[in-house]
Amino acid sequence: MFTVEQIELAHSKVKSGAEFPEYIQEIKEMGVVSFETWVTDSHTKYFGKNDFQTKSNPKYQEIEIANYSDGEKFSQYLKIHQKGETDYFTFCHHCAETGIEKWIVNLDRMTCTYYDKAANEVLIENVPSV
Repeated sequence: MFTVEQIELAHSKVKSGAEFPEYIQEIKEMGVVSFETWVTDSHTKYFGKNDFQTKSNPKYQEIEIANYSDGEKFSQYLKIHQKGETDYFTFCHHCAETGIEKWIVNLDRMTCTYYDKAANEVLIENVPSV
């Protein structure tokens, strides 16, 4: 199976949202079927076949997530991130500001779903192909 170190090496190539599709393709080839990233400190749980899972360590000091989500503002932040105008850390702060608690990427369906603190789906997007 895959390791967190392998995934983090692939992620180190991502400088903005513009490189996200290549990253997704690379970890999918490793055997990752889905992952769940928590905005509060960017720790991530990775899931593979046969109930395999592993978890990364936090990437930064905890940040507070807004209690209410603002889907419209979040969508604007996501668009600028996907164009390469913000880095990952800035994007995570934008998520927290707009009430996004976590996202789950499903590599079989090639979707990324963003959730608020009440576990409501704020946005579901298709991950672009490489």
